Amino acid sequence: METGEVLARLAGAAGISGHEHDVARLIEELWRPYADEIRRDALGNLIAVVRGDGLEAPDGRRAAVMWAAHMDEIGMVVSAIEEEGFLRVDAVGGVDERVLLGQEVLVHTRQGPLPGIIGIKPPHLTTEEEGRKVPRLQDLFIDVGLPAEEARRRVRVGDPVTVRQEPARLQGQRMTAKSLDNRASVAVLCEALAQLRRRRHGVDVYAVATVQEEVGSRGAATSAYGLAPTLALAVDVTFGDQPGLPDTQTVELGKGPALARGANVHPRIYEALRDTARSEGIPFQEEYLPADSGTDAWFIQIAREGIPTGLVSVPLRYMHSPVELVDLGDVQEAGRLLAAWAARIDGDWLAGLLGAGWQEVERGAAGPAE
Repeated sequence: METGEVLARLAGAAGISGHEHDVARLIEELWRPYADEIRRDALGNLIAVVRGDGLEAPDGRRAAVMWAAHMDEIGMVVSAIEEEGFLRVDAVGGVDERVLLGQEVLVHTRQGPLPGIIGIKPPHLTTEEEGRKVPRLQDLFIDVGLPAEEARRRVRVGDPVTVRQEPARLQGQRMTAKSLDNRASVAVLCEALAQLRRRRHGVDVYAVATVQEEVGSRGAATSAYGLAPTLALAVDVTFGDQPGLPDTQTVELGKGPALARGANVHPRIYEALRDTARSEGIPFQEEYLPADSGTDAWFIQIAREGIPTGLVSVPLRYMHSPVELVDLGDVQEAGRLLAAWAARIDGDWLAGLLGAGWQEVERGAAGPAE
């Protein structure tokens, strides 16, 4: 299946944090042809296992790599049903009130999705002061076009709500949709699994679609603890270039995935990703993240006694909006990089990685200590 088609299907699926079951079923369908085993854990993380040739880690266990991309999206839940049948909502994740006015939405009820709109006061009846302010989420309402009694029969407090936005292809390789944060990275894992099938690899690979990243990376923390991989890569999106944002805080679309450096990334994993990209002719960019990356990488890195972790990101514009935008070439190249990197891992490199502390690496980069 072509990358754009895969991503359109993923972006079109519903799955706010804590309600990922629909998108998880789709991902399982996409991953099953490439997996030796596929399962879900108690929290809902989807785990595909691809066994390698049995490379042994320094601790004597089978060496294993975890690829993690969160499958949940931001959204809302119904918080109240008013007497007139209008629905009030609360946010799940970092919802931006600025983009909600006048949006079409879907209320995911027991009987299936119920279309609605987020109502807006007519400008003719809006005061000048109101016009200068962004309405708070608690002041907005959803109109599902039903009488109050019917609305209460069909809708429950706690029902998930997602923005209704069809994916669209723009010019060239560009695609826009809701929830590309982080379905674009799930598509990266789809590409990586397909690429890995063409290569021999010593390590076992755990491809994990994690849950509840947008409310605290809970799925990454539990899956990393349960799988206890030898090392890991988180795959997420990062800020793409656009007017009004400084170059120092963004990376360019269409020039390959971004490889992170900083406290959240083991320097030898960064170096191995960089060297793999150069060897394979894969375009890449760099971004420096001095502390917490704000991704699943942060929680994976500190699971158990610590897991050497890297971070690969897809440039994305208009984050946390219904019109997020990516370049499909970046998605494809990121998938190719993950597969090539996993295939290059051998015993000597693992021994060097796990036997070298951060200070040794820093001394090696800066020269011998005096």
